Amino acid sequence: MDRKQAEELFRKYNKSESLYHHALSVEAVMREFAEKYGEDADFWGTVGFLHDIDWEMFPEEHCRKAPELLSEIDAPEDVVHAVCSHGYGLVSDVKPEHRMEKVLYTIDELTGLITATALMRPEKMKGISVKSVKKKWKDKSFAAGVNRELITKGAEMMGEDIGTVIQTAIDGMTKIAPQLGLWPEE
Repeated sequence: MDRKQAEELFRKYNKSESLYHHALSVEAVMREFAEKYGEDADFWGTVGFLHDIDWEMFPEEHCRKAPELLSEIDAPEDVVHAVCSHGYGLVSDVKPEHRMEKVLYTIDELTGLITATALMRPEKMKGISVKSVKKKWKDKSFAAGVNRELITKGAEMMGEDIGTVIQTAIDGMTKIAPQLGLWPEE
């Protein structure tokens, strides 16, 4: 399984550009955490990119249809388990057990909150801070679909402070902000 195969498979089952940008965001953040932990950034990134493989075409089977789709590229069991575990407690009984799975579980929703926060700022991701994300976090009507409890629970599973998790996610997303349309035009 390589990144090119992952991209082809993702595009086969997902046509939405916003979902593609979400996949890229999660990929970037997974890469950032992998580098922080001394893990394989390409592998973690590809897992992050594929995490919502079944979301667009099979929303009622999210995290349950993924194994079938991932079998098309002979994805290894650890990839399948990670993808299925990111929906733990919501749409899946597969618990995040390994560090990579706990990170994916935590940052999936967080990338949405960071994206929404960036879109409200004229400078978008440029100079975004943990403080600005936390301010929006407190406003429950802002990005109301973001499950903040899940993010908190995930950070606890990771053994990380929520501020550290947010900063690492910001760092990862900032690296690809222009590609996401989240960088101010110069």
